This record gives sequence, structure tokens and C-alpha cells, in this order.
Amino acid sequence: MQKSLFTTLIVFLLLGLTLKNSDAQQADNPYIIVLGIAQDGGYPHLGCQKKCCKIAWENPERKRFVVSLALVDPIAQKWYLFEATPDMADQIQYFREITNGDYNYLPEAIFVSHAHIGHYTGLMEFGREAMNSREITVYALPRMKSFLEENGPWSQLVSLKNIVVEELSPGEVVTLSENISVYTDTVPHRYEFSETASYKISTSGKNYLFIPDIDKWDRWDKEIISEVKSVDIAFIDGTFYTIDDLPGRDIGEIPHPFITETIKLFGNHSPETKKKVHFIHLNHSNPVLWNSKDDDIRRAGFNVAQQGKKY
Repeated sequence: MQKSLFTTLIVFLLLGLTLKNSDAQQADNPYIIVLGIAQDGGYPHLGCQKKCCKIAWENPERKRFVVSLALVDPIAQKWYLFEATPDMADQIQYFREITNGDYNYLPEAIFVSHAHIGHYTGLMEFGREAMNSREITVYALPRMKSFLEENGPWSQLVSLKNIVVEELSPGEVVTLSENISVYTDTVPHRYEFSETASYKISTSGKNYLFIPDIDKWDRWDKEIISEVKSVDIAFIDGTFYTIDDLPGRDIGEIPHPFITETIKLFGNHSPETKKKVHFIHLNHSNPVLWNSKDDDIRRAGFNVAQQGKKY
């Protein structure tokens, strides 16, 4: 009887140690914090006094920063920023508050997807008029790299070594640590000044897809459903809910996959696939931000990215 009791106690102790080690491993896994979910102009939007933005002007807690992700590596004690938005000063401080100041104030590197104002203009904060930083690594595709190096005021950031631009190639994998790698691809999206990048982030814990901007899914040479299935969480373009989001504008000039189109596209696929989708890059007029359409999205089995949430 005593031997049986002793054996049982040993089993429980070993089980407890196994669970404790498993919890510790999970705590050490890299993760994502969403630092912003809005389209380039933010929410509320400059000049908008309509119902969509009036709610946020009158209730500052409804404000949302421009789309950005922080990639955190607890073991290496480093973090990386995806997109340099006009809200970057606030977002870096926001990250510091969320993580209790446990990481360096500035990210180890920044991945910039393309040359539209919500995705790179925050780099100005590193200039001598502001922080006057030293050699912050910025990863960018070839045309984006040339855009920064050949056009002022961004070229001054390069010449003064506030930033150092590292060129990415489509299909390239950048290894950030033994726990993290980033795969870069291109997506079709209004190439006025640069190509547009998408990122697949592989970690020891989860794999993520980040496509904040694309014209339409069927214009891409890859299949979005397969791409979503290949990861655990997909932060994808949810700029507009329907064609009705911008009355009076030619939405053909600013094409994006409507959320309703994406939901329909995934309609026959499993709940496990649908729940991986987290819509991000929401335009100020998108009712998901101000009219509870996020409830409809969740009922359909999908998600809306949540600012400040750890994924």
C-alpha cells in the first residue's frame, strides 16, 4: 500500500514538473502584439466629421493607431517593428507600457512594407529633428530601399546614419534568431513609388501571415486560402467592409478585398481555417470600427485584430 502511494506521488510530481516546464517554454516563445489596426489615416480621420469618426472624436478611448505589429522575442530580449507609421512615437511608448519596460526602447529592426504614408513616414521620428537615432536597421524591398535612399527627407536619414536600409528580395528568408525567421513576398498593390511586401513570420511558437494591403486576392499569384492554412494567425487586409464604405469615391482607384468578399471566399472552408483570419488595416469609414460589424464577423467565424492584444 505504501509503495503504491509512493509511486503515485512520484508520478504526480513528474507530471507537475512536465507541466511547469511546458508553461515555461510557452512563456519563452516569441509572440506578436498588435500596435495598430487602422488604415493609413488612422481613426478618427483628419477632416472627417461624419458619424463614423464623430464617435471617436467624442470618445478618445475609441481611437485606433495605424496598422503595426510588434514581434517580441523573450529569450533574446529583442523586439521588431512591422511598419513605421505616423503614430510610431505613440506606438513605441505603447509597446513599452504593455511590456512594462522589459525591452529596449527602440526595436532591433523595422520591416517596412511599402511607400504609402501609413507604412513608412514614421521613420521621420529617427531624424535629428526628433530622436536622432543611430543606425536603426530598416528592411525593405529593392524599390522601397531606393525610394528611401534617393528621396528627401528620407535620404538624409540614410546619409546621417539614423537608419541603415537592408535590402530584401522576394522569396528571401531573414533569420532574426534561432527562434524567429521572416519570409518576404510581394503582393499587387498600387506600385506608384515602391513594390508592396507581405510577410510570413515563423517562430518557435506560432506562425503568422501579415498582408495589410493588397488590391484583390485574385490578382495575387498565390492562393490566399492556402496561405492562411499554412499559418496559425493571419493578419490580412480588411480596409473596407463593402463597396458602400466610401460613397462618392471611385473605389476602383483604391482597390482592396472587401471583408464581405473575403468572408464569402472562405465560406466553404472549415471553422479552424476561418478563425485564423484577423482583419486589420481598417479604414475610418469601415463600420467594423464604429458600428458593431465586428460582431457579424465573429458570428461568421472570423476575427478582427485587437489593438494592444498579444497573439
